[in-house]
Amino acid sequence: MFLDYFALGVLVFVVITLFYAMIAIHDILHLMAKARNRPHQDAIHVAGWVSLLTLHAIWPFLFIWATLYHDDRGWGIRQDGKLSAEVAG
Repeated sequence: MFLDYFALGVLVFVVITLFYAMIAIHDILHLMAKARNRPHQDAIHVAGWVSLLTLHAIWPFLFIWATLYHDDRGWGIRQDGKLSAEVAG
């Protein structure tokens, strides 16, 4: 009898933990974009949740999108279309 309630408690705990972990994982990209002061923060946040429907197939592209922009140099491309010195190495 005790083990039945214990197993039910463990099951509920695991389900709640997985639910909150899923929310945390899908907000990682938004938090990264927010920390970098990214201009498309809301779009990255929504796309992170859409990636759930695509079984995270678009996750690498969203990661690149969230980390590509830098507040001090923008996209790293000059007005003439060439890469800036910091990006080109």
